[in-house]
Amino acid sequence: MRIFVTGATGQLGSEMPRAFAGHEIIPGMRPDFDLTAEHSVRGAVEAAQPDLVIHSGAYTDVDGCEHDPERAYRTNALGTRYVALAAHAAGIPLVVLSTDYVFDGTKGAPYLEWDDPRPLSVYGRSKLAGEREALTLHDRCYVVRTSWVYSPRRRNFVTTMLRLASERPKLTVVDDELSAPTLAADLADAIRRLVERRVYGIYHLSNAGSCSRYELACRTLALAGLDAEVVPVSSEEYRQHNPLPARRPANSTLQNLAGAALGIELPPWESALRRFLESYRP
Repeated sequence: MRIFVTGATGQLGSEMPRAFAGHEIIPGMRPDFDLTAEHSVRGAVEAAQPDLVIHSGAYTDVDGCEHDPERAYRTNALGTRYVALAAHAAGIPLVVLSTDYVFDGTKGAPYLEWDDPRPLSVYGRSKLAGEREALTLHDRCYVVRTSWVYSPRRRNFVTTMLRLASERPKLTVVDDELSAPTLAADLADAIRRLVERRVYGIYHLSNAGSCSRYELACRTLALAGLDAEVVPVSSEEYRQHNPLPARRPANSTLQNLAGAALGIELPPWESALRRFLESYRP
């Protein structure tokens, strides 16, 4: 296959050449590709003549979205509209990446693919808008929601904890936000398996299980052999000292029911974290 990938240099996009080994990856990235310009998206997809589009490009700065909602919607909603229209016009399937932040975190149990989204932040609302654009405009579309993605590339919670633990004797981490840390490599492999099955719709693909950010920090440092102290605090207490514009869901754990029914399941988050740290080099 020829696969056109938006956000090709991001955490997930960077894993696509490995996950789809033997296929041709065509990256859509600046300066030649502008997700916020319809003519740029349409022209790039037409020129690539792909068999599949994977749309992982997005504006993912959660607090930045609160400061600049126009940019958030222009990128995450309108950009997805343009990609969906281009893929539909080309007659090819589309994978759109979305987020657990489309939920408000108050369910008290993992979210199913059919639970009603209620995002708390501009980021979550703009990503939900992108989902709706894709599902409305394209009948051969997979929407893949995931959570707390990390990889060796770019800044993320896991690599930030490793860096800070090497610089400070004590870290303060929120203990009342829960979800599933997801290794980008595992997510890319799951997407490869998913597109082999032409069963379109919404999927929740995260590493199995869930934990708090505090638990994730503790486990990360323990597996890495770092001895910085990790101090748990509530999100309310943390915001008193570190104001954050965007509200975060308390428990946005995703339940993979639709993917599991097709035999597509990701490993537990702890085993994924262990594999990551065994090969990670700052």
